[in-house]
Amino acid sequence: MTVISEIVQSRELLTNLTLRELRGKYKRSLLGWTWSLLNPISMMVIYTVVFGILFGNEPGVGLNSGIDSFPIWLMCGLLPWNFLSQALSGSMATLIGNAGLIRKVYFPRELLPFSTVLSLDVSLLIEMGVLVLFILVLGSPFYGVLPWLLPALLLIIALSAYAAGMGLVLSVANVYFRDVQYLFSILLNLWFYATPIVYPISLVEGKEGIPSWMVTLYKANPMVEYVGIFRSLLYDWTMPGMASVLYVLVWSIAMFIGGLWVFRRFEGRLAEEL
Repeated sequence: MTVISEIVQSRELLTNLTLRELRGKYKRSLLGWTWSLLNPISMMVIYTVVFGILFGNEPGVGLNSGIDSFPIWLMCGLLPWNFLSQALSGSMATLIGNAGLIRKVYFPRELLPFSTVLSLDVSLLIEMGVLVLFILVLGSPFYGVLPWLLPALLLIIALSAYAAGMGLVLSVANVYFRDVQYLFSILLNLWFYATPIVYPISLVEGKEGIPSWMVTLYKANPMVEYVGIFRSLLYDWTMPGMASVLYVLVWSIAMFIGGLWVFRRFEGRLAEEL
């Protein structure tokens, strides 16, 4: 509670750091924030051609929405994943990137990873707007998708807490062990394909020859539930099961608190290590 109170008292600094991240993200870029739209769209096109057309993956029709579109189904998984991967990669580098600031003045160091996550929240909201626009272009009425936007925003808050907690751990680990960034890039690729983003989870659950314990281990991946809930809300227009909601909430709270504890445990020598 002391840590959280200190962060709340430094909210103005957090706001300024977040604005700095936003201003510097596409600085001197010709297209600027247009890249926030082009990057997910380009990934959607590539994965749609490879996994939707060549491999013939079919997500099926949305339960209540009636949406039958692989690109929309794919974006519902790509957006939360891209947010998480960028938040973790950015948080991991933020302490090293601000080494001069850390050496000169004291402030809650947690604000640096938090500002990275908050700036990416803005990008995610823009990308969600594009997703909703695509859904409307397919002919779905706005009043149909509107009720599901608020639960989706609450899910983004939970995912942000999860990303912030893990980002705290990775950021301080990367200061002490610089190999973490290289190892994490490999693990991130494995994590991507261990999450049903470009393929439906039914391919894993219904695959013959896979032991039940492996399926259980696969579904223990918290991103399976985050992506599943996101798709339930914006593709199927259905409320997710209470077990799934509680699962992601527990992960979000535990990761956030655990990240704060680990960060405070090892931040004492940050200035010297940097």
